[in-house]
Amino acid sequence: MLAGVLARIAAASATDAPWLLPYGELARRVAAERVPGVALAQALNAVLTETLPIELDAGTLRFEAPDTLAVGETYEAHIARTARVPTRDDCHDLFNALVWLVHPTLKSCLNRLHGAELARAGSGATRGPLRDALTLFDENGALLRAPEPLAQALRARDWEALFGTLRPLWSQARLQIVGHALLEKLLEPRKAITAHVWVADPGDPDQDGVLPAGFTPARLAAKPFLPLPVLGVPGWWPGNEAPAFYADSQVFRPARR
Repeated sequence: MLAGVLARIAAASATDAPWLLPYGELARRVAAERVPGVALAQALNAVLTETLPIELDAGTLRFEAPDTLAVGETYEAHIARTARVPTRDDCHDLFNALVWLVHPTLKSCLNRLHGAELARAGSGATRGPLRDALTLFDENGALLRAPEPLAQALRARDWEALFGTLRPLWSQARLQIVGHALLEKLLEPRKAITAHVWVADPGDPDQDGVLPAGFTPARLAAKPFLPLPVLGVPGWWPGNEAPAFYADSQVFRPARR
């Protein structure tokens, strides 16, 4: 199954699955390393040696077998302490690793904030607002850089403006899926699949590897994410060329008063 998913990511096109495009080249390289008998973590580490190292506070990032977590230690604390990412041979952990490789600055920031909050408050029965937000974005997040009229329409849940009157502005926008669970869901696209979107500030540079300026613990803890049904993005799904696509109020819900 994993080989088939790697092949699918590698073969993604702008008309087929644009959300997978940033991960295609790395998927091809991982597939080439993952010969019979080689675990996913081992294949990922081989790819890491061919690229610039990803440095965390605890050292150079590596992927490892999933049974290395110490009893009672959280997954995030383990990564912060060891710079090792426990990785199973499954699609979920594959996408997690690919996001690490494509967006190392973002992933390392999320982990650093997790680690600092764990050091401050410990790992109790509840995660607390900051770690809840970090987990939500890590699993289901997307970054949107867009002209301000699009951002305003998304904040207002004004779907008619966002995907209708303002539709031409999407050619100036960039949506990057960074949530690994969200990428896994999109292996079987459905209209209802919704991202938790961080809208970059207007002054943020439009380039990979640069964190949005407002990506701070205080702002994250307030869960500033906006819901966006990703298959509504122009060019991301053939069906959304018809205006009736957006008439589904169970998916494109109005803002709460």
